[in-house]
Amino acid sequence: MTEKPGDPMPDFRLPDPRLVTRTMAEVAERSQRIVGDFLKRQAETDANPDPLNIGGAFMEMTSRLMANPAKLMEAQLGFWQDYITLWSHTARRMMGGDPGPVIEEPRGDRRFKDDAWRENEVFDFIRQSYLLAARYFTTAVNSADGLDEKTAQKVDFYTRQFVDAMSPANFVLTNPEVLRRTAETGGTNLLKGLSNLLADLERGKGKLRIRMTDDSKFRVGENIAVTPGQVVFQNDLMQLIQYNPTTETVLKRPLVIFPPWINKFYILDLRPKNSFIRWAVDQGHTVFVASWVNPDESLADKGFDDYMREGVLAALDAIEAATGEREVNAIGYCLGGTLLATTLAHMAVRRDNRIKSATYFVTLTDFAQPGELGVFIDEEQLTALEGKMDKRGFLDGREMATTFNMLRANDLIWSFVVNNYLMGQDPFPFDLLYWNDDSTRMPARMHSFYLRRMYQQNDLIKPNVLELLGTKIDLRKIKVPTYMISTREDHIAPWKSTYRATQVYGGKVRFVLAASGHIAGVVNPPDSGKYSHWINEDLPPDPEAWLAGATELAGSWWPDWHRWASAMDNTQVPARKPGDGQLKPIEAAPGSYVRVMAVD
Repeated sequence: MTEKPGDPMPDFRLPDPRLVTRTMAEVAERSQRIVGDFLKRQAETDANPDPLNIGGAFMEMTSRLMANPAKLMEAQLGFWQDYITLWSHTARRMMGGDPGPVIEEPRGDRRFKDDAWRENEVFDFIRQSYLLAARYFTTAVNSADGLDEKTAQKVDFYTRQFVDAMSPANFVLTNPEVLRRTAETGGTNLLKGLSNLLADLERGKGKLRIRMTDDSKFRVGENIAVTPGQVVFQNDLMQLIQYNPTTETVLKRPLVIFPPWINKFYILDLRPKNSFIRWAVDQGHTVFVASWVNPDESLADKGFDDYMREGVLAALDAIEAATGEREVNAIGYCLGGTLLATTLAHMAVRRDNRIKSATYFVTLTDFAQPGELGVFIDEEQLTALEGKMDKRGFLDGREMATTFNMLRANDLIWSFVVNNYLMGQDPFPFDLLYWNDDSTRMPARMHSFYLRRMYQQNDLIKPNVLELLGTKIDLRKIKVPTYMISTREDHIAPWKSTYRATQVYGGKVRFVLAASGHIAGVVNPPDSGKYSHWINEDLPPDPEAWLAGATELAGSWWPDWHRWASAMDNTQVPARKPGDGQLKPIEAAPGSYVRVMAVD
């Protein structure tokens, strides 16, 4: 049989019967252990048939649709008209015609990148049939009138989860690339994929934990998180790392970075070529970073106020002891930025002016529109989550990782299902995905407060409603110069929501918008030549008006930030090394806290 372009089926090789026999025996043995682990875990937890509170939302949506059958009929009629057109176009193609497509997937959708999806008439029909059905489902559920905003958002989100799951790319018999691979290998890919699936179930002890990268290729402190430095201070919640200078003189004012404790700090120090920490050191900053503990049940009672006291405020004391400098520039990333803003409001009341400038990486302070994460914040889900945390003392990091992965299911779930289980390939070693899988726990008290008082009730933005460390929190009292970097495709901290803080802070604010998303838009070194950024000195109340008046500049925003930060105080002093001051090194960077994994 001669293979032609777009033909998914080359000559078929029969599988090795010995390999099939060995694989099936291995499946039987491993499956017993997996089922045992699953049943044990189920016995230890309260089974909730609807932990995400989806059923009620879809029941309400269905009743709303039934109340207006004309609109549903209109959507169905449009779908069937499109489907008949697709049948007609496919028939014309089979007879040698060249009709245009009825529907195309959005730009950037990589599920249908294989040429056979377009060049082969059958698979082109399957692809377009799926896209038409997907459009019909989303149109139908979005046409239900009278749903409150939260319910409508939940229905839309989980409809898209279902639609993504049902993509023909996710099934052996409807994916031309998988069929081609199966024919070429005699089905060995499916046997290897089955082995990969069992390994992932074993990793999750009966719950699927998809391996996204070859984690054997990475070692924290050996080939990632390798910028030289020393841990100079530690307490229950953090280790404070001071990095070795690479310049003869440095800026007098040290720089301290507070990453989110939802993830580990080394997203800012993956490899030398994309490390923000190393780059900042090379620009002449004396850099300190908080490396947060990966908490266990012993820290269940640590709250947001403890992260203020034992995190930001403790770091400022330690930096003064290490360098003799009272004044610092501070950066907060995501939740670390929310912590920084909250602590700055507290410090303003106490007339504590040690932080002279604040930089916020993709930080929410107004949670009125938190994006799709809001789907997971309602009373039923919070109550169920708190029940779990009360038993364990913390939120399991893997549960949070699953939530974030669902926000980009095609990229972070289904692409790996296809690659690992259908194609039978091992995941590629990728430092960012290794970091993404290196999840962290969240203390029960802190996480409940964060979700309820900030996400659910949006109390942080309300003046004098939150009280922490004996102080009423009012973000309007923050008067320090502020630099805000947000990213245009952020699915965790939507840029239009982060922009709202520009109208709140009392000091001079510079807002910069970067291309790409929550991670790639931030971790974008100048040498990479990737991703542009937008700048506009004016700060109108409407974010769209800001963007309309902004100037797009090529490349990374990092140099713009350095010019801004160094302009605060450009005084130079001899370079400082860890241990020069009152604090002596405890251990080499990246320290021991970062090495504790959530599965330990």
